[in-house]
Amino acid sequence: MTAAEPVTTLELFGGSEIDPIPNPWPVYRRLRAESPVVRIQSLPDDGYLITRHEDVREALRNDVAYSNRSNAKGIGLVMGRTIVEMDGTEHLRHRNIITPALAPRALKGDFPRIVAEIAHELLDAVADRGQADLVQSFTYTFPLRVFTRILGLPVEDYAVVHDWALDLISVGTDPARGLAGGQKLAEYLAPVVRERRACPTDDLVSRLVHAQVDGAQMSDEEVISFLRLLVIAGAETTYHLIGSALFGLLSHPDQLDAVREDRSLIQKVLDETLRWESPVQIVTRETAEDVEIAGVPIPKASSIVVGVGSANRDERVFDDPDRFDIYRNTSEHIAFGFGKHYCAGSKLAYLEARVAIDAILDRLPGLRFAKDAECRIVGMAFRGPDRLPVEFGR
Repeated sequence: MTAAEPVTTLELFGGSEIDPIPNPWPVYRRLRAESPVVRIQSLPDDGYLITRHEDVREALRNDVAYSNRSNAKGIGLVMGRTIVEMDGTEHLRHRNIITPALAPRALKGDFPRIVAEIAHELLDAVADRGQADLVQSFTYTFPLRVFTRILGLPVEDYAVVHDWALDLISVGTDPARGLAGGQKLAEYLAPVVRERRACPTDDLVSRLVHAQVDGAQMSDEEVISFLRLLVIAGAETTYHLIGSALFGLLSHPDQLDAVREDRSLIQKVLDETLRWESPVQIVTRETAEDVEIAGVPIPKASSIVVGVGSANRDERVFDDPDRFDIYRNTSEHIAFGFGKHYCAGSKLAYLEARVAIDAILDRLPGLRFAKDAECRIVGMAFRGPDRLPVEFGR
């Protein structure tokens, strides 16, 4: 196989259009060794999949050679214009407006207590049962409940907001469904944004609407687009981070026992999970100039599929990378990106996930996989466990 031979993801990874990819890791391992740059057939343009840590990190770091405008052709079609498709000074201006609302100082005070209250409310419903599917009863629901609280939305709306978010990210496989989900979410958020502009409260929408950098504010359309981006982050990334962290611990009872005894290890759990099963497996870039990656010349204006998940299992950087090990050095993981486009919401994701795991360990003593449990981590662009059937109690 050479970079000049375009292939489909199904040809690369197997599976089917309706069956999420359960195990891409052997394929990524072979690609890193034999074909670190592969031409793939994808929408809207064919592109080049890159899989080695060194090349992925460079594509994320070098925003001169690799532009974010590629995102306007994909998720941007349904999300609207956001920082994920911006470069240079435009990106910096918008990031400076957004970042203060998601910075550590904005997440202090009552916020951790509110997040914990939401976690315990969900666990109240299962704590006395002795068994549960933690995907259905907790991980799928928890991040969106937090977001509805942060945004000042009615808590009962979280389910429909989540459904629209899942519709939105399906744009690659079902464009009509994605466009409809994006439109419904925009129509729901528009009156909220108008109300907060007229009568601000202390929620995140109000802070975004009224934030100023160099005298500039975001328009209503820009705020709505960013809110859709935040909802996706809650509906998919944090949800999968928590689920995969629990899967890793449940699969390694000795490490689970260690975390029960020393909760400071939760941060290590999250960092290793981000490396081992990155919630967002691929991102895209577009070459702003002719480049060469792993000896393969790639012309200007080419789509690059950046294999973040593969990079985080690169054996050149991480020893025995397929092994889940909370004690390893994970400082080189790039699950949240790298450089100027490092995820602005990473601190929020960490806080939610730490609170969630801490609450689960407090409320579900003796947590373990249910007998004969069948579950797996699946997905190509987003990855997480499909089920987490567990038992608990002494």
